[in-house]
Amino acid sequence: MRLLLVLCFLFQFSTAQETYHKSYFENGHLSSEGWLNNNQKVNYWKYYHSNGEIKSAGHYINDKKTKYWRFYREDGTLESEGHFNHGKKHMWWLFYDDNEKINHKCQLQDNQKNGYCLMYENEKLVSAVKYSEGKRIKEWTNFRDFKKENNLRDLQ
Repeated sequence: MRLLLVLCFLFQFSTAQETYHKSYFENGHLSSEGWLNNNQKVNYWKYYHSNGEIKSAGHYINDKKTKYWRFYREDGTLESEGHFNHGKKHMWWLFYDDNEKINHKCQLQDNQKNGYCLMYENEKLVSAVKYSEGKRIKEWTNFRDFKKENNLRDLQ
């Protein structure tokens, strides 16, 4: 019985071993780096633009993006950030302009707008739009009307 337990442990350990993987562009710059388990991406990964600037970073479970991710432009400025669930964008996502100021933030589900999108100019809220399964339902340009017609707890 002990021998069987030891063999099971050794088999599990040998088949479930994580390895750190790096890939490179032809110019020699790092393209991506992160953990593999049975040839599937797991844990934390980073991707890079060919100029060496970071492109994105976040976690995987079984080859699917999960948890919080950040995406960057080629000049290194933050472009967007948000949550993934089973490889699909969900919950609140923030989108930035070229000066890394919030341009808009949206509730997403299964990679599409589903809920509210709040639009900003110079860090000031200018409009709100409600979506259902990617389809635009209504837009407000007056925050007073928006508050009156909506349950602000939906913005959490």
